[in-house]
Amino acid sequence: MTDTFTTGSKPTLKKDPEALLDYIWDWTDYLTDISDTIDTYTVAVEYPLVVEEYDRVGNKITAFISGGVAGTTLVATCHITTVGGRADDRSIYLKIVER
Repeated sequence: MTDTFTTGSKPTLKKDPEALLDYIWDWTDYLTDISDTIDTYTVAVEYPLVVEEYDRVGNKITAFISGGVAGTTLVATCHITTVGGRADDRSIYLKIVER
């Protein structure tokens, strides 16, 4: 189970610097509300995080992310463009802690 907490107003997840974990961006509710679908997508992270791989299944983008330095909070962002021409981002904040 992943620990979730809030840093300021940002939902934040804990991640060990040695861990390789999967993070999921679920766009289902957003895309259903606007009757659109994902055309292209990318996942970008702040250094020294590394996106080892990412993939899409339906409206969910999953990225396997490694790295980080203990004591820092870093951002992972999923960017999509839709068939209808929309573009949007969602970010996950990762607090890097030794576990």
